[in-house]
Amino acid sequence: MLMAHPAVLNNLVERYEELRVLHAGADSPEVRQRMADLAYTLCVSTGTRDVDAALAAARLRLAAHTPEDEPILTS
Repeated sequence: MLMAHPAVLNNLVERYEELRVLHAGADSPEVRQRMADLAYTLCVSTGTRDVDAALAAARLRLAAHTPEDEPILTS
């Protein structure tokens, strides 16, 4: 299975959490749609089918991430 880069996972989790807070304060169709889109992307990125499982998997992957995981770029 392909794994999303930790930076991508981190961005997705942060954006989802921001929208969760926004959704709690202002429930709008736009916010709900953006949350649904991010939930789908998180599920695909983590190989899960549920947003809570996706968030847990992403956090677990991020906690296990080390700088050695980064690809070495040469010029």
